[in-house]
Amino acid sequence: MIKGSITNRIRVLRFQNGEMSQAELGERIGVTRQTIAAIEAGKYSPSLEAAFRIAHTFKVPLDEAFQWVVEGSLLAGEGSHQGEKIGR
Repeated sequence: MIKGSITNRIRVLRFQNGEMSQAELGERIGVTRQTIAAIEAGKYSPSLEAAFRIAHTFKVPLDEAFQWVVEGSLLAGEGSHQGEKIGR
């Protein structure tokens, strides 16, 4: 099994978009401020739908808002190395 973690740029994107609050982003995508805070902190992985809604809110591709960081050895056929981010 490939091990990794999801990282995100939500905080950066919020500040690039008029210093949007966590509460405002939560309202726009239909979750609570606490959920946004947990996603930003990496304590909670959003549903695929919530991830797409966040990316759509900031008008960026999904892989600009979220990244998959692979842990471990090479991925078969991918040529990715330990700790390499998949996505942007």
